[in-house]
Amino acid sequence: MSVTTRPKPFLEPQYCKGCLRCIEACPRDCITPGTEINAATGLVPVEMHLDNCNGCLLCLQACPEPYGIRLETDPPPPIPAPNTDFVLEDPAKLFGERCVANFSEGDQPDDLIALPACQPLVLKGTYASAIGALLAGCRHVFGYPITPSTEGAELMAKILPKLNGSFVQAVSEVAAVNMMYGAGGAGLPCMTFTSSPGFSLMLEGISYMIGAEVPGVFVNIMRAGPGLGNIAPEQADIKLACRGLGHGNTRAIVLAPSTPQEMLDLTREAFALSFRYRNPVIILGDGYLGQMTGMVKLPTNMTRPGLPAWAVWGDRAHRHNLITSIALAEADLEKHNLHLNRKYAAIAACEQRVECHRCGDAEVLVIACNTPARMAKGAVEAARAQGVKAGLFRPVTIWPFPIDTLEEILPGVQRIIVVEAGPGQLEDELRLALSHAGIAPPPIEHVRRCGGILPAQSAIFDGIMHTEEVLS
Repeated sequence: MSVTTRPKPFLEPQYCKGCLRCIEACPRDCITPGTEINAATGLVPVEMHLDNCNGCLLCLQACPEPYGIRLETDPPPPIPAPNTDFVLEDPAKLFGERCVANFSEGDQPDDLIALPACQPLVLKGTYASAIGALLAGCRHVFGYPITPSTEGAELMAKILPKLNGSFVQAVSEVAAVNMMYGAGGAGLPCMTFTSSPGFSLMLEGISYMIGAEVPGVFVNIMRAGPGLGNIAPEQADIKLACRGLGHGNTRAIVLAPSTPQEMLDLTREAFALSFRYRNPVIILGDGYLGQMTGMVKLPTNMTRPGLPAWAVWGDRAHRHNLITSIALAEADLEKHNLHLNRKYAAIAACEQRVECHRCGDAEVLVIACNTPARMAKGAVEAARAQGVKAGLFRPVTIWPFPIDTLEEILPGVQRIIVVEAGPGQLEDELRLALSHAGIAPPPIEHVRRCGGILPAQSAIFDGIMHTEEVLS
């Protein structure tokens, strides 16, 4: 009786990516990892030794490439056509229309879940921010440890596995922000904890996320710079967050908490804002705020996230969705930028937030945010005790700067004093907002410290009272 010889596999090296799946599939150890780089691809294809091969073809079934492994009897793969007639295609137009034209059919709204009453907690700022994210429904956190923000990531790494969530310590901040791009593109609430040098590394990815309209929350616990600087508190990244979020036409809401309670509340609100506008949101806390503890009250409910219709999720309702920041045609990219500008204008009109303390009759207006605002509030009270009509204007959003409220207060103000732990970045935002609004301000003075030193209440008081020269 004749025995039919089984055909044996044949490797096309230029199609092999070296994934090694065929090695795992072969029961007779006929395939080994390669040792030489293929000059055509720059990859290392596997090597076949077929003396012991029985033709089971499990390797062919395991190969993910159409022509990586084929039968000796199969025709050779087609020769690619020359690139002389290659035409760039816009990714947004490449795959055709959505299967479900009506976005609302794929939109699953958030749910609110009631929480049981509990006693206030005493938490440091980074922990409070992490809990705020959990209450917002965030179950995906990506990051790289960096002082003084690491504790927030550490807490998430402990809690998320118990909530069917994921914490991934990426190999770098560059990797972390691109993981956020993927999770946010799938419509999932995601975040990172970082500090100033790490935030700088994330800017390219943030620009991509803004261009592709991908939500995500970035908690940046600012430290002193430039360069590595030190790990002490400084408001060193205001300019970066408000004016420098990567290349191109980039804007994001920038929230500036001043207490652990606000770290929780504003982090939770940041997720809502991020999905409302399909845009990253930045939370700027200084190093002192990230590490200090304070009393924190939990809200009465938490959020179970839905699934937005624009998400790249993989089911029929979301098929043909596209997350991309590239528009190859100049006219298309201009149209997209005009769309972004309209969104920024809506944010600027609707999301200005500020806390005013004794501003109604203020003649000396102190402007401060983050931890320096707490010293400034004490100085305002001390000045009031001396008969000086001082007030504190605390921007909760640094972008958009709360210029509308400031304009209402300014008619009675004789002097403005900007207090900040940095070399004038908050004052620059104030001056830009005044200029864009066409408002002529009263004289603007400042009390500044940098290098990780916070302005003292006594120095702010002296500035209000005009008793000595302020630090510049």
